[in-house]
Amino acid sequence: MPPRPAGRTVGGHTARQLLALCELVGLDAGESAGYARALTDALGPVVHRSLDLPPAVPTFLADDHTPVEFSLSFSPGAAPSLRVLLEPASGFGTPAESSRLGLRALRALARRWDVSTEKLDLVQDLFLPDDPQGSFSLWAALELAPGGTPRLKAYLNPAASGPDRAEDTVREALRRLGHHRAYDSLPPADRLLFLALDLGDWATPRLKLYTAHHRLRASAVGTLNRMADGPTPAETEAFLYTAAGLPAGHDGVFDRRPVLACHSFTDPEADRPSGFTLHVPVRDYAHDDREVLGRAEKLLPRYGIAPDVLRDALGALTPRRLEDGVGLIAYLAMVHQQGHDTRLTAYLSSEAYRVRPPNRRPTGPRPAH
Repeated sequence: MPPRPAGRTVGGHTARQLLALCELVGLDAGESAGYARALTDALGPVVHRSLDLPPAVPTFLADDHTPVEFSLSFSPGAAPSLRVLLEPASGFGTPAESSRLGLRALRALARRWDVSTEKLDLVQDLFLPDDPQGSFSLWAALELAPGGTPRLKAYLNPAASGPDRAEDTVREALRRLGHHRAYDSLPPADRLLFLALDLGDWATPRLKLYTAHHRLRASAVGTLNRMADGPTPAETEAFLYTAAGLPAGHDGVFDRRPVLACHSFTDPEADRPSGFTLHVPVRDYAHDDREVLGRAEKLLPRYGIAPDVLRDALGALTPRRLEDGVGLIAYLAMVHQQGHDTRLTAYLSSEAYRVRPPNRRPTGPRPAH
């Protein structure tokens, strides 16, 4: 692996990566520069922190505690969509201070593009209490659209008032947002991870609920979908098996990092979700990133998508060899949404602070007995 140059900072590293990815998906230079400035402004003073120092604070957002994650979403016949997820005002003081400053940074992003935060305002007290608990308070995501105006999302922590109150917190939030029947349509889960809100002017704004499924058996993955017209159990299982490197017909238990499900809701009157996403934490079930890319290269053509852009994106993020680490591709996800073609999404790590070494073998899910 080539040596890392001295003098790098969090802001310089992540902005450079964002600009390279913007160019890759066809955004023009002016738009890209504006998005990079928005990213560094939202991160706050941590952008000036040297990467020769350890992370200022731990962040649940990335394994190496970089407060930024990228993702590319692929649909057949369309240019990939680029998104950046960040922990705004990362690294500030106590959890309460970080929560307040993070909210201020998100509102600054909203003002920058005249985005309404009305939905967030309705539930702010539930997820951003005076004494927040849990691994994070608030994340922001920017979906970087052509034209220089992104689509903004807020990610909130159901356990902000304590893990024992997560269900009550989410149920009350859904009541305030008008989705009275959403919670009872979710599959059984071990943990509520996130509630996400599309803010501002989306064509079809979504409310999304993410659930973690510890020790899931691969053969049971088809039971997670609660979307009326979503993927069949066979399609869901086929995606999981390829993403996780499981041979067909061999069951396995995901006993390291859990598989995640996300259900999205658009119609408050509906009793079923309008979308379903399966997130596979591939970095815990592969030897290295070369192996993970190989799995993605099998999955993408099944949905009519060429894998070239994903390969190029990895090279844009880092000069390191893929076999020298694991986690550059953190998750592979299959996305179903009513009225849209199936999408595949790759979640990409910045690796600003650290490259996770390859996993020792065996790396696959533990055999089910």
